[in-house]
Amino acid sequence: MKKKILIAMIFVFAATIAAVLISATPGDDIMTKKNGTYIVNTTKLGANVQGYNGPTPLNIYIKGDKIEKIEALPNDETPGFFARVQEGLLNKWNGMTVKQAATAKVDAISGATYSSNAVKENVRLGVNYYQKHKK
Repeated sequence: MKKKILIAMIFVFAATIAAVLISATPGDDIMTKKNGTYIVNTTKLGANVQGYNGPTPLNIYIKGDKIEKIEALPNDETPGFFARVQEGLLNKWNGMTVKQAATAKVDAISGATYSSNAVKENVRLGVNYYQKHKK
């Protein structure tokens, strides 16, 4: 009898550990949903996508399979150049469906090509992740 209880306790313990590990799998903080809007954070997705001075992570807001807005997260890009990217590039995807955004040919900002290309790649990674993982 004691052996059966011990085995049951071990099973419950193992199941609990498995549930914790599954809930903490990598990627669970990449996409969140608030008030019907998905927010894709490209910090991990685009960790290897380099602008001029390093990664250029974004938050991509998607509602009803359309891009609502894209916002830049803290980065090490040159502020003056990156401000031009924020003003002239981040809004180019607003209103596009995620399918359109995944293949959109958006021009880089002159003088901020590395930053622009990194932003474009982060958008592509983010919308592709959304398409594969939305619920």
